[in-house]
Amino acid sequence: MQEQMSNRVVQAVPRPAPAKKRAPLRVAKGRKISFTMPLAQAMLSQRAIRRVTDEPVSDELLLQLLELGTQAPSAFNAQNWEFIIVRDMRIKKRLARLNRTIWPLLRKVMRKREEADPELAKVNDASEWGVDHFEDYPVLLVACYRSKLPVWPPVLASTAYASLMPALQNILLAARSTGLGANLTTTPLWSTLLARLALGIPWSVTPAAVITLGWPAGNYGPVKRRPVGYSVSLDRYDQRPWFGQTAMQVLKQARA
Repeated sequence: MQEQMSNRVVQAVPRPAPAKKRAPLRVAKGRKISFTMPLAQAMLSQRAIRRVTDEPVSDELLLQLLELGTQAPSAFNAQNWEFIIVRDMRIKKRLARLNRTIWPLLRKVMRKREEADPELAKVNDASEWGVDHFEDYPVLLVACYRSKLPVWPPVLASTAYASLMPALQNILLAARSTGLGANLTTTPLWSTLLARLALGIPWSVTPAAVITLGWPAGNYGPVKRRPVGYSVSLDRYDQRPWFGQTAMQVLKQARA
């Protein structure tokens, strides 16, 4: 039964067009790659890394990240994901132009939020750097959904994205475990039509997100997150018995 299901999944994958010439595999040189970081440590230290160096990212590492990413669950095990590794500077510049087209509007919103929360200044400055240097990222990884997004009912579109996001989170965590910087964004895809033209994506495939990849210019550093109790309700929305508390604080109270 499992073999039959596997065969159906394989048969659902479209046949690739024959490549004119196989590109040489970029292998890691001078950098030891390891995926041995404990999962909880990767989760607790994961953050968006936007400032990166121009050090190359090897195909060897990218394929390992994608292999780990595609072990994620998906609805009905359809595995309806497609990934485009973008290295070509001409294509990166086209995506960078798309990104900069919508950025002035987003900048206004972000700087407005900064007035209420000055700590957002660092995040906004890093985002600005990422926009200014978008084509300089060693790799842009474009994640696509291998189907058209259903229009109605809305939950079907949510299901489509829900089938893709676990794979993206796997990739982000795998990147963190190796020390590779990664940032998930959707702004370069504000026009799916223009994104399709830039990347040669057919109408039967929907571009969904971009992950920028590169070796960090600094380091990961500590993350700042609100206590989990701010976001958790019990049984009904806004019933928050642990408001403002961390999981450890709740456990200590329960054991007291």
